[in-house]
Amino acid sequence: MSYFSYFSIGPGHGQQHGPEPSRVEPGRWPKLEAALAVVNRDLMATLPGQDALILMRAPSWEPLPRNAVEGDQIYVAMPDGRWHGNSVHACDLEEDDPPEPDDATAVLTVVADAAQETVMELLWRVWPICSAHKIGMHPRPAGTTEDWYQDETDSAGPPVWWCRGGRDGTCHDASLVGELAATLPGKQCRALRRSARKRDGRR
Repeated sequence: MSYFSYFSIGPGHGQQHGPEPSRVEPGRWPKLEAALAVVNRDLMATLPGQDALILMRAPSWEPLPRNAVEGDQIYVAMPDGRWHGNSVHACDLEEDDPPEPDDATAVLTVVADAAQETVMELLWRVWPICSAHKIGMHPRPAGTTEDWYQDETDSAGPPVWWCRGGRDGTCHDASLVGELAATLPGKQCRALRRSARKRDGRR
């Protein structure tokens, strides 16, 4: 789903536009915003020149009670408002799930996964890439093994970027999510510091 496909086409419908998606108001989803700020550190460290990702709100098509916000779905999007993949605000309101999960680790994992999907699909590139093995990585709990699966409940480590490793199966945790800059080769680290100084100098 993306901003540009947010309407129905069908018999008798023509092009019926639903409520327009919009950028999330600052402070409305604090846990999601905090998690995205962490993921954006990795994005800007590894893709110099790329602007930060944002949160987009896609209102429900269904009528809701006045002042209700429960029908909103929140997506990690490119700066121009396009996104790809699942929302980061997926909860079962009939089961009294909170609008945002209480677990900051779970929020960061979901946001990192959504950011990766949006970047890879809309920029048409693998991201992030392990600096040691030159292959794509995925967000996982720290310390997981190659045969880990997503529904395991005993994986309580903080979210990391996990790499499958080389042909010998040396999978490893490359870095905590948000700390990819520390894994970059020296030349890239120096370029990143120069870029940060230039940005700070313009403020």
